[in-house]
Amino acid sequence: MFARLFFVFTGVSLLEIFVLVKVGGFLGALPTVLLVIISALIGSALVRSQGLQLIKQLQQRMAAGELPGQQLIEGIMLIITGVLLVTPGFVTDACGLLLLVPSIRANLAKIAMSKLSFMSLHTAGGFSQQHFTQSNPHDDSIIEGEFEHKEDKRID
Repeated sequence: MFARLFFVFTGVSLLEIFVLVKVGGFLGALPTVLLVIISALIGSALVRSQGLQLIKQLQQRMAAGELPGQQLIEGIMLIITGVLLVTPGFVTDACGLLLLVPSIRANLAKIAMSKLSFMSLHTAGGFSQQHFTQSNPHDDSIIEGEFEHKEDKRID
């Protein structure tokens, strides 16, 4: 696993340097640097606005009593997108811009959800589907009531 990550990071870095040198040779140094800075600023603004929209969707799903699994994965993808867009270079910017497209991000999130297993959350005492389902008002096994916690006062 470490070897794969090493080759991916090294390969992406070398590709970024190659593309930056080629673009810098074509446009010049100053326009290339300005283009990288402008793409980072615009990308950050887009990630922020889409992140706020995603938070609203997440809140709506939770209010409806549904698990917001896809929204959580898309949120993680938006964090990765922000890192890609802020990283200097055109290759990472292109990947980040692809992840900013909501339909691409949603499809990738669906693929990721199909690959992930959420069983470990349930068995580890985390959230289960029961925590998010709304109760049936006609269910006789639910007893509603109030309680008050009182301290025991002992006289020794």
